Amino acid sequence: MSEKYKYLIILVASVIVYSIIQLLIYFGILNDYYVQIIIFIGINIILAVSLNLVLGITGQFSLGHAGFMSVGGYLSAIISIKLGLPFPIALIIGGIGAAIIGLVIGFPILRLKGDYLGITTLGFGEIIRVIFVNIDYVGGARGLMAIPKKTTFTATYIATIITVLVIVNIIRSTHGRALKAVREDEIAAQSMGIDISKYKLTAFVIASFFAGIAGGLYAHFLMYINPQSFGFLKSIDIVMMVVIGGMGNLFGSIIAATGITTILELLRELQDYRMIIFPIILILTMLYKPSGLLGSRDLSISRLYNKITRIFMKGGKVKDEIANS
Repeated sequence: MSEKYKYLIILVASVIVYSIIQLLIYFGILNDYYVQIIIFIGINIILAVSLNLVLGITGQFSLGHAGFMSVGGYLSAIISIKLGLPFPIALIIGGIGAAIIGLVIGFPILRLKGDYLGITTLGFGEIIRVIFVNIDYVGGARGLMAIPKKTTFTATYIATIITVLVIVNIIRSTHGRALKAVREDEIAAQSMGIDISKYKLTAFVIASFFAGIAGGLYAHFLMYINPQSFGFLKSIDIVMMVVIGGMGNLFGSIIAATGITTILELLRELQDYRMIIFPIILILTMLYKPSGLLGSRDLSISRLYNKITRIFMKGGKVKDEIANS
């Protein structure tokens, strides 16, 4: 199947899903609470898919994604409150701000590997959080209030689709194959002429940009943010979505983000036990599905199309045989 038809199928499927949800909202079947959960699912999909580019595709262990989310959230909120710029512009500026911070931080720390890189990114995420705690201009520890409510289901849905399409296109391009080569063996990739520092930094900056977009959506939906919302537990949640879904598997990240967000809402009254429940889920996943729920089986439009075609062709053949008998 050509790329043109693949994108056409994705576009039609996206419009159908969007239309169904909008109809459910319009007829009151989905109330505000369910819409809120759907918006949180969309935000977490953006976070999980973007982190998967760094963690699963490039093989760099990052634990500071919530820090970049906070930069995007605070920056877009301040722009909306102080300057009154349109929501899409505030959102993009928030993403660019997070990407710039990702560039500044990523340049020195991406020379590290494995656990050292994870600990360092976790430290930078906490540094960003502490900086916001000590800046009175953004509300300090009290948080930033009176943020205009601009995030809707439509805005979240469009941002989620764009994020997934951009990351998918990066992975399937020549640059994506270079990122995978860096993940598999940095020395071999370098010997083949791949600039591993450039590719690792590029993946880190792109992931930071989308984390900033997610932060902007989050801030403009809740109308209030505080530094505690972007602590290391949030980064751990995002990492769990990537690991449980399958490292390097974008479709798995989408499924895991949807499932974990839903579970978090179902267990809202048991928040004190989440640090027990989620490690158990992670341990069970590692024991029985160490490569994640979907492993390396990513969603393929061509494979799905071929299966559906075979089913209809088989059905057609059976009908012909019945008619001829």
